[in-house]
Amino acid sequence: MENSWNPWHGCRKISPGCRNCYVYRIDAMHGRDENSSLCHKTAAFDLPVKRARDGNYKIPSGTTLYTCFTSDFLLEDADEWRPEAWKMMKERSDLHFFFFTKRIDRMKDCLPPDWGNGYGNVTVGCTVENQQMADHRLPIFLSLPLKHRVIGVEPILESVDLTAYLDGIGEVSVGGESGENVRESDYGWVLDIRRQCVEKNVPFFYHQTGSYLRKDGKLYIIPRRLQGIQARKAQIDFRPKND
Repeated sequence: MENSWNPWHGCRKISPGCRNCYVYRIDAMHGRDENSSLCHKTAAFDLPVKRARDGNYKIPSGTTLYTCFTSDFLLEDADEWRPEAWKMMKERSDLHFFFFTKRIDRMKDCLPPDWGNGYGNVTVGCTVENQQMADHRLPIFLSLPLKHRVIGVEPILESVDLTAYLDGIGEVSVGGESGENVRESDYGWVLDIRRQCVEKNVPFFYHQTGSYLRKDGKLYIIPRRLQGIQARKAQIDFRPKND
């Protein structure tokens, strides 16, 4: 992913949405799948604060860094490294850091001492894949001191009602599951979440279709390279007029 920062790599599966995790799939393509559940610090750990020969930061001001997309920022195995990661995020207040987590129940215990009501340059995304996870994670998510928060329904595994959890949400992103022999998504589920967002005036983003998309009863098999393109072609993203 362009403009990504993966300070550590590897994750352990904890819920139904993890079953066909893309991190494991990509590692398998490179013969590293045996270590996918083992978290290790990467060579890019200090990427945000690396400097060029002229003394300036290598990452230019204003960049959005998609953070920890090959792990989970709140993974227990990374507890010893996270304080330093927070320090770098605060030092680079001119960058925007964006991470998703399935471990939102750990966030309160993982925050830095000076977090206060949140760092203004950090957006936290809470991932849910079904109604059970939405009802478990999102009340916790909404109770936390965060300046920017988004919900990711990906991979969407069933119809999900987010109505009770949309106040204060900056965006809802929805996507299907990618890979071979994965679970299908239903376009009706996607449209229903879009409807919920429109009614609450919350931005909605259809991230990607997934490999198997059922629409009007017909199952479509969509290659990975076309899943984002097909989602864009649907033209169902929603941006409130006052955005």
